Amino acid sequence: MHPPKTVTFDVAAGVNIDTKGHERAVQEYRVTDFGLYMSRAMVDRPTAHWIQTWLLPGLGLAVTDWWWNPGHERDQDFYLDVCEIVRDGDRWLLTDLYLDIVVRSRRDAVVIDVDEFVGAVACGVLDPAAAEAALHRTHRAVDGIAAHGHDLDAWLAGLGVELTWRDRPGVS
Repeated sequence: MHPPKTVTFDVAAGVNIDTKGHERAVQEYRVTDFGLYMSRAMVDRPTAHWIQTWLLPGLGLAVTDWWWNPGHERDQDFYLDVCEIVRDGDRWLLTDLYLDIVVRSRRDAVVIDVDEFVGAVACGVLDPAAAEAALHRTHRAVDGIAAHGHDLDAWLAGLGVELTWRDRPGVS
């Protein structure tokens, strides 16, 4: 079992650093009262060519919109990582807490990677306090999304969070 993945979002340097230390240039960072938006090209990933993510520290969630390459599309509108997000000046550090939620707008929100979460707790790489926080965040998100007709934006709007996204090429 791997330790929790960590990702650094360095706004001042204009880079996104993955858990292995690979730096990727970010096209856009945007800081708001409720979080951080990042938009960048995917490098060396045959399944996707673009990623845009909102870090929402108050909810312990990262909301991602993937732009899939032809033939690799997935039946999802948003991918939510349940996480811990800490801001240190212009650097934001995300620690993945293993649980994820796949949102299909107006249809459902499904929790995935439960096996990884249970394994991480069983092996001791995820401490009980972090595991409990992850479960609470997951339940709050799934319950909130469901209560709003499986509309992520409607749930977030009720919390004072309005996500704005980069337009996809060719979509009007």
